Amino acid sequence: MNDRLDQIAADVPLPIGSPNPVRKRWAGKAIALAVVVAVAATAYYMHKSGSTPVAAPPPPSVAISVPLQHSIESRLGFLGQFSAVEKVDIRAQVGGTLTQIRFKDGDVVHKGDLLFEIDPEPYQIKLSEANAELASAKARLNLATRELARAQELQRAEAGTVENVDQKVAEQRAAEAAVDNATALIRDARFDLERCQIYAPFTGRMGTHLVSVGNLISGSRAASSPTTLLATIVSLDPIYLNFDISENDYATFQQTREQQKGPLADLVNLSPTGATGFTRQGTLNFIDNTLDRSSGTIHARATVPNGDLSLTPGGFARVRLAVSAPQTALLVPDAAVLADQTDHMVYVVNSDNVANARKVDIGDLRGGLRVIRSGLAPTDKVIIDGIPTVRPDSKVSPHSGAIQYQSDEGDAGAKS
Repeated sequence: MNDRLDQIAADVPLPIGSPNPVRKRWAGKAIALAVVVAVAATAYYMHKSGSTPVAAPPPPSVAISVPLQHSIESRLGFLGQFSAVEKVDIRAQVGGTLTQIRFKDGDVVHKGDLLFEIDPEPYQIKLSEANAELASAKARLNLATRELARAQELQRAEAGTVENVDQKVAEQRAAEAAVDNATALIRDARFDLERCQIYAPFTGRMGTHLVSVGNLISGSRAASSPTTLLATIVSLDPIYLNFDISENDYATFQQTREQQKGPLADLVNLSPTGATGFTRQGTLNFIDNTLDRSSGTIHARATVPNGDLSLTPGGFARVRLAVSAPQTALLVPDAAVLADQTDHMVYVVNSDNVANARKVDIGDLRGGLRVIRSGLAPTDKVIIDGIPTVRPDSKVSPHSGAIQYQSDEGDAGAKS
C-alpha cells in the first residue's frame, strides 16, 4: 500500500522548484548501493592479489677474481717545470748602428753562428790609427837604438860623455814604451772591431729580436753603462726539470735512499704535457739544502736529455721518483674500489655467495690497476664487474673474471 502511494506521489506533477521527497529518498538509496558494491569489489581484488605470492628477483650476476699479484716499486709523484740550463741576454759590447740580423725569431742556432752585425767602419778607422801609431813608434825606436849605439861607440873612443849615453838610453826606453803602447792600442781597436759581430755563445733557441736594423745601439765592455738588449738565447739539450718535494715525501726519500745505492737512487721518470705516458727519463742532480718554511717543501732538480729539442723551458711535466726496489703487491681494477667518505672499500664474495664490503687502504695506479696496500688477502674473491647492482650483505650470482695488467707508462702515480 505504501509503495503504491509512493508511486502515485511520484507521478503527481509538482510546482517548479518544489522538492520531491520520494525522488530524493531513492537517490540516496542508489548512492549507498554503489558505495557497497565498490567496497566489495576492492576487498575481493585485494584478497585475490594477496593469495598470489610475487616471485623474488634473482641475485645479480657479477664477475669475481682474486687480486692480481705484480712486482712493483714504491715511488713518489710530483709536478715539475722545465727550465734552461743556460740562458743569456745578448747585448753589444760596442755601440753603433745595427746593420744585420742573421737569424729568424725562434730559430735553433749553433755555437759560433753569427747573430748580429754592427757598422764596423768607426772601429776600422780606430784600428788604422793604432797601426799608424805603432809604425811611428817603431821608427822612433829604431832611431833611438842607432843613436844609443853611436853614443856608446863615442864613449869608448873617449869622444863622448857618459851623460850623452844615459840620455840615449832613456830615449830608447821611451821609444820602446811607445811601441808597447801602440801595440796595446791596436789590440784595443781590434777587440772593438771584432765585437761588431755578435756570435751565439752556445747551441740553443733564439727569442725574438728586440732591435731592428738601422737602430743605433749602445754597448759597454764591462756593462758599466746602460747597454741595449738585442735578444735572448736559451740552451735546450740537456734541460732542467725543477720540482718541489713535500717534507713528508722528502723524509721518505731520504730514508730509502740511504738503504740503496746506484742509478735507482737518482733516476726519475717524467711525462711531459701532452705525452701519453712516462716516456722520458732524467737524473736527479740537485736537492736544495733547506726547506722552504712558507710552503713546507724542498726544491729539487733533474737533468733531462733533450736531443729532439721537443722539451721547452717553461713547460710542465709529471715526475715519478722511485724510492724502493720492486716488491710484490696486490692490484684490483680501479673501478672495483668504492669511495666511502674518507675511506675506500671493495666487495668480497664469501663461500655462501654473499657480497661483503671490505675496507682497504689503497696506493697509486699501476698498469691501469689500483694498488691495495692492506685489507685484502691474495685468496679473496673481489667483485670486479657488475658492482652497481650489488647491495651489501646480499647474495650474488658470481662468475669468473680476469684482471689484466697494462703498461703503466700512462699511470699518473697519484693516490685518489
